[in-house]
Amino acid sequence: MWVRSTMTYRTSFVLATVGTAVVSLLDFVATLFMFVHVDALGGFSVAEVGLLYGTSSLSLSLAHLALGQAERIGSRIRDGSLDTMLVRPVPVFLQVAADRFALRRVGRAVQGLGVLVWALLAVDLEWSVGRVLLLVVMVVSGAAIFGALFALGGVFQFWAQDATEVQAAFTYGGNALLQYPPSVFGRELVQGVTFVVPLAFVNWYPALWLLGREDPLGLPGWVDFLSPVVAAVMCGV
Repeated sequence: MWVRSTMTYRTSFVLATVGTAVVSLLDFVATLFMFVHVDALGGFSVAEVGLLYGTSSLSLSLAHLALGQAERIGSRIRDGSLDTMLVRPVPVFLQVAADRFALRRVGRAVQGLGVLVWALLAVDLEWSVGRVLLLVVMVVSGAAIFGALFALGGVFQFWAQDATEVQAAFTYGGNALLQYPPSVFGRELVQGVTFVVPLAFVNWYPALWLLGREDPLGLPGWVDFLSPVVAAVMCGV
């Protein structure tokens, strides 16, 4: 229904999608300005930072497209509209995911994909089947991890009804964090997003293997391949 209503005004949809992509791109433009004054950021080149930015943004965009409406659970609880979902013969989770589905959000995904494609063309890597598969798994697993955080944030709002900002701190805030190399952050922060809220598995650890970089925590090499496992555990919770 929401997709049909959106496509009724196709010009408006196209303009909104392009506008979302352009506004989102300004984040990366700000990152590019940093490289006017430095050649590398935490030992990462501009193309390598672009790889981190593109994978994180694309993963978040896919998760937000599918489960972003979980942010509204708190407001639905307060106004009583959640009760209408409970009496329908459809799982509440699916109703929440489809509630006011905004196809224009695809603009953010297009922007993230565009930066990622540019970074892949610019970064100096010898591509193999294994690297390509890891890149795909990284994006899909990252989307699953962000999606799980959206869902868990929605569940948390049953107890703390005005917890949208808390949820945003781990989703949008996590995305902002993952767009930069782990080497620019303190050891304690990297440990926190590895062992407490496993955001580091969205793109940091797979990207470290792709780029041949050292793990700042000195963890075993097989940790770089745990993103699907972490995603499965997060979704299982």
